[in-house]
Amino acid sequence: MNLRIETSGATTLVIPEGRLDFGSAAGFEKQLERALAGTTGASASLVIDCAGLEYVSSAGLRSFLLAARGAQRANVRFALCTLQPAVREVLDLSGFSRIMTVHADRATALAQVQPGRA
Repeated sequence: MNLRIETSGATTLVIPEGRLDFGSAAGFEKQLERALAGTTGASASLVIDCAGLEYVSSAGLRSFLLAARGAQRANVRFALCTLQPAVREVLDLSGFSRIMTVHADRATALAQVQPGRA
């Protein structure tokens, strides 16, 4: 799996590509921890853009959950966006799409995590 991290204002954007499975989850989690550590301030947010993510296993779901919990503890807004159909299905079937904020695309996610938005 490849991973890029970008910053847009107070938002850290994590862009994974490939498969998020047992073999890549630990490295992904470490990158998310680093990204979260660098995301500070009252208007801070962390968005994972899943446009290039073609597969997510249960280990990948755990990575998302740990990131969401870490963001909550740090008072950082957290969202996923641009889910491919296979990834969306996994999140829906597991119930994760009911406990995490998921947006249709990056622009919507970035607009929603800005200060003053819920």
